[in-house]
Amino acid sequence: MKGQADTVGNMADDFRSTFAETRILVTGGAGFLGSWLCEVLAACGATVHCLDNFSTGQIQNVSSFRKAIQITRADVTTARLPGGYNYIFHMSSRASPEEYQIHPIETLRANSEGTVRMLELARKSDAVVVYASTSEVYGNAAVVPTPESYYGYVSSVGIRSCYDEGKRFGEAVCMAYFRQHGVHVRIPRIFNSYGPRIRSDGIYARVVPRFILQAIRNEPLTIQGSGTQTRSFCYVTDTVRGLMLVASPRGKDGETFNIGSPDEITIARLAEKVKGISRSKSGIKHVEAREDDPRRRCPDLSRTRKLGWRPRTSLDEGLASTIFYFRRAYGA
Repeated sequence: MKGQADTVGNMADDFRSTFAETRILVTGGAGFLGSWLCEVLAACGATVHCLDNFSTGQIQNVSSFRKAIQITRADVTTARLPGGYNYIFHMSSRASPEEYQIHPIETLRANSEGTVRMLELARKSDAVVVYASTSEVYGNAAVVPTPESYYGYVSSVGIRSCYDEGKRFGEAVCMAYFRQHGVHVRIPRIFNSYGPRIRSDGIYARVVPRFILQAIRNEPLTIQGSGTQTRSFCYVTDTVRGLMLVASPRGKDGETFNIGSPDEITIARLAEKVKGISRSKSGIKHVEAREDDPRRRCPDLSRTRKLGWRPRTSLDEGLASTIFYFRRAYGA
């Protein structure tokens, strides 16, 4: 798959007719994906309200365009919001496995109480709600590539359940509001995404930023388990474009949409790619596997393609862009 990463400008050009002069709330708007959404939506001419408690999000993610948006530092479960929105992108949640396992209650509350509050706000405003769900709702999927019709194989009491089941509840309550109150809900299930602004520090680091930071420092790349487990990695601008398409008139109320790359890759092969593209001298170090770690992860994109969406950025190109960002950020 070949292509070129979108820029904020060309995404804004494509979506300006949909989002110009609208009022939009982005919860988790200082996070990795949330900040990109805020920037593109502001460039479209929307009035953008960024809500974040900065437990995971970072002010530097929005610093270059902060004058173009309104920022409220508050938790999605308690924030007082004015309403009157046309769109609500509910992105608030801890997403790194190490992080949400340390904060399971906060993770559950953001996806339960927080989601109910956003749906109530949408009901009063007649807004479109885009609930950022996840491929984790599929658990250790027996069907790969996985379609939206797959019910999932998830442990409700496992170490990852605070995130998996929190997102599954979020989807369920979205559908309840759609069926009972006619709220305009759209549910993208986001697969592994990466790119500039993704955190690489400590418990926040997921596999791509962790590998990149280790590679540019010539430290061993740490693979959890055998490395034969697979994931599919989607560059951030492709993911954001998918989220905006789901929110647009092309999306359908009460529908789920996979957003991710169809190119499945083992974690061991990913490590070698990062080493090669960064020209790193790093070795490989295997560490203990994560508990309940899914064996394979890859989306069926048949439904999302009907929206006119597909990833445009190849993994090699996306990794090169992300490595360049990390070199500038860390002076390596």
